[in-house]
This record gives sequence, structure tokens and C-alpha cells, in this order.
Amino acid sequence: MRNKKIWSFLLFFGLILMLFLAACSSENENSEGNGEDGNTEGNSESSGEPKVLIFGRGGDSVNLDPITVTDGESFKVTQNVFETLVNFGEQDTTINPGLAKEWTVSEDGLTYTFMLEEGVKFHDGTDFNAEAVVANFERWSAGTADKYYYYKSMFGGFGDEEGHVIESVTADDEFTVTFKLKRPQAPFLKNIAMSPFGIASPTAFEAAGDSFGDNPVGTGPFKFVEWKRNDSITIEKFEDYWQEGLPKLDRVVFRAIPDNSARLNALLTGEIDLADGVNPSDSSSIEGDAALQLFERPSMNVGYLGLTNTRPPFDNKLVRQAMNHAIDKQAIVDAFFEGRAEVAVNPMPPSISGYNDQIEGYDYNPEKAKELLAEAGLADGFEMELWAMPVPRPYMPDGMKVAEVMQKNLADVGITAEIVSFEWATYLEKARNGEADAFMLGWTGDNGDADNFLYVLLDGDNIGSNNYSYYDSEELHELLIAAQSEVDEAKRNELYMQAQEIIHEDAPWVPLAHSTPLLAGKAELTGFLPHPTGSDKLHNVDFE
Repeated sequence: MRNKKIWSFLLFFGLILMLFLAACSSENENSEGNGEDGNTEGNSESSGEPKVLIFGRGGDSVNLDPITVTDGESFKVTQNVFETLVNFGEQDTTINPGLAKEWTVSEDGLTYTFMLEEGVKFHDGTDFNAEAVVANFERWSAGTADKYYYYKSMFGGFGDEEGHVIESVTADDEFTVTFKLKRPQAPFLKNIAMSPFGIASPTAFEAAGDSFGDNPVGTGPFKFVEWKRNDSITIEKFEDYWQEGLPKLDRVVFRAIPDNSARLNALLTGEIDLADGVNPSDSSSIEGDAALQLFERPSMNVGYLGLTNTRPPFDNKLVRQAMNHAIDKQAIVDAFFEGRAEVAVNPMPPSISGYNDQIEGYDYNPEKAKELLAEAGLADGFEMELWAMPVPRPYMPDGMKVAEVMQKNLADVGITAEIVSFEWATYLEKARNGEADAFMLGWTGDNGDADNFLYVLLDGDNIGSNNYSYYDSEELHELLIAAQSEVDEAKRNELYMQAQEIIHEDAPWVPLAHSTPLLAGKAELTGFLPHPTGSDKLHNVDFE
């Protein structure tokens, strides 16, 4: 009887122990799925738990089909899902191998032959090869300016249009593809290295049609998982990625946190691991915090107030010049950039080859602004809408507050400006359609070439795509096309310097600032290298 009691007790104790161990196991399994909370323990390699990077950013993506967008928040994600034929350097715009391991260029600059990497798979399991490259370029070439903005901006048109630079793209064999151009294009390699020209799975985009951006499929180190609109986008490690040992992270979650201060607070409380769009005023406190590190993105941008040149009174050059004299750009830089920006004079930054440093910017001169307005027949001023960006951008950390400063500057010369804003995707679409009087916007260079600023943003060819100001000058156009086709760097630079003189005189914008954008991350974050294009590759990012 006593033995039966002992065995009963042992059996009961064993059952209790089994339940306890099962509960502990369940808790451990649940903790593995909570990497998104930013808990450092969830990123510990020794624990065996997945490494998850939570990247806090200022806004949501517009679309994840890279050829259809122009915004940095979209490219921030697609840069890690798609890959291009050639790559930029880790923190510059030198040209390096990508999906193409090597290439040759004919002496006349009209033929480019690329030898492709073998054994590369798309995320849907289909093969990457020369036919896939051809299919992508055929898809883009068959597009329209209101659908594939960047294709027209970089290659001059579509299909058989006269300005279209690309004559043909052919597969010579399974892993060799040849491009023939109608005329030399000096920045051709830099153009195809840009984020919009990530190579997608033909099987996927043919099946999805216009909805491809909802479930993008590339060859990149991460594959798409989920998109919660205006909240988060999740991508995860592609196990069959062709570069051995990469990526080092298991998952990346891009979280949209529009307010800069709220985003930094999320980093401080451990909710996120990396924060974009740090206010310059917060840089000293970050540098003084041993738990954090500050990153500076190499500067290659311009923030500006665009003036829609086809809308009265901005169809008058004198009014546009008056706007340039009315706005105190130095005060804006001093107040909002904490020494991490310089006043902009030209539409492209001084770091770009061909910058014209002989041009003197419009000085802050309210009296001169009033004189120009009077000369334009607007001595009593006028009323206008001033569109302020709803999200922080690298070239403009707080669009609304900067708009308020400009509103006061304009009031001082008799211009009544009503500040208007919209949700980010709507803002971009309406401004692109020419619906704004004046709009705050900016540009982070895509490839480090002057063409990417002057031709893309201000040539008549790109009205309705990246030329939001609707500025059109035939004299400028001739110079920019000549510069595109010129392979001698010194001659190209001279053409671009002349182009900047025309732009300065016509004043289609009010250039505001060239900034050094800031990011902040946890101290244990390694391998993150901010790229000047604003599109960061995360394949080498890890946690110590």
C-alpha cells in the first residue's frame, strides 16, 4: 500500500514536471516570434533566435514595383528585394559588378555586352538569365511616361520614340545580354545601376500585371513577406540567395513613424533598432549616449521650393526671381539643420562633377523682391498656396516648420501664402500633375551624375515625370542632350556649367539646402553603411 502511494506521488510529480517544461517550451517558442518588438535578446546569435532589424522611417512606401515610383521610401525597401545589373560602391557611385559579373563597351560607345552571374534564382524559384533581363527592359520600354517615370527620365522615351536612347536589348546566349544604343550616353552604366531598374521575375510580373508591386519578386538578399499600409513592410532572408553567407539578418521590418521625435523615442525605448530622418538638433544627445550611434549619410541632395512655371503668376520669370530674393535661405539652414547643411545655389550639390561655383546665389533681399514684383505688375502682391511636405525627408527634416518660415518671408513682401498639405503619395501625384502653385520637394541623387539632377528634374522631356516645376527651355534641352552624348568629362562639365547659368537666370525653383542626412541606431548594430543615394543595402547588417 505504501509503495502504491509512493508510485502515485511520483506519477503525479512527473505529470506536473512535464506540464511545467511544456509551458517553458511554449514561452520560448513565442519569444522567437517577437523579434519585431526590437528586443536585443531577440537578435542574439547565441540564443538561436532570429535576427530582426526594425527600421523606423518617416513614411510608407508608395509602391514596391521600383520602376513605377520616384520616392526614396519605396526604394529603401526595393533596394533589398531587387538587384541591378551593376552596383554602386558601398558609399559612393563608382560602378561595380552586380547581376552582371563583367561587361565590355564598344569603342563608339553604342554597344554594351554584359556577362551575367550563373545560378541566380528569383524568389519564386525561377531562373535569372539573359532572357529575364530582356523581358524586364521590354516591359519598361513598352511603358508610358505616367507609368514608368524613371525610364523616360533616364533613357529619353519609349519604344520607337525619337528620343529613346536604347535601340535594342538581346540575349546572345543564356548568360550574355547586349544593349545597342542609338547614340552614346555617358551615364548609361550609372543609370542602369539605379534602384528603379532592379530586375524582376518575368513570371511574377506577367502574372500580376499592375498589381506586381503588391507582391514583388526579385533576386535580392531578402524576399517580400507582408505590407501593412501606412504601418510596416516586412521582408525576410532569401535562403537561396546566390551570395554565400548573406544576408546576415533573418528579417527586416520597415516601420512608418512620421514624426521625427516619436521615431527617435522609439529607438530610445528599444521599439526599433535603426531610425532614419534624425533631427540635426538631436545629434549631440545621440552622440553622448553609449547605447546609440549616429550615422551621417554622404551628402548628395537638394531641397527646394518648386514653382509651377505654367501657373500664373509663376509663368513670369520676374516673379520667380522675386521669390528667390524673398526667402531667407540662410535662416532656414541655421534654424533647422544645426550646421549639417549648406545653402543651395544651384539645382545640384557641389559634390557632383560639373558644378558651377562661379554662380552667385540670389541673396535674401526683400526690397529687391518687391521691386521685381512691381516690375511684374504685382506691386500689391498676390495670393498663393504653399505646399508643405507631410513627411520628413533627408533634404528637409521638418517641412511644415520650414513652410511657416517661408510663409512669413513671403508676407514681408506682400505675398499671402496659404500652407497646404496632403498624404505623401497624394502630395507627389498632385504636384507631378502641376496642381500646386509652389511646392516643397527635393531630390537625392540616384547615380552621382549631373544628368540625374539637371536633365531629370528640369528638362522639358521630363514634364509629367520628375520635372514637377513644368519648366521648359529649348536652349537648356540642347545643352543637356549634348552633355549626355559627350564622353569627354571636361567637355561634359563645361556644358553643365552653361546649363546652370540658364537655370539660375530663369529661376524655376528656389533652391534651399544641401543637407547631410542623419540616422541613429543601437550601439550593437554593425555593417550598416548609409549610401548617398538614400537606398541602403542591408545584406551586411548584423548585431554584435
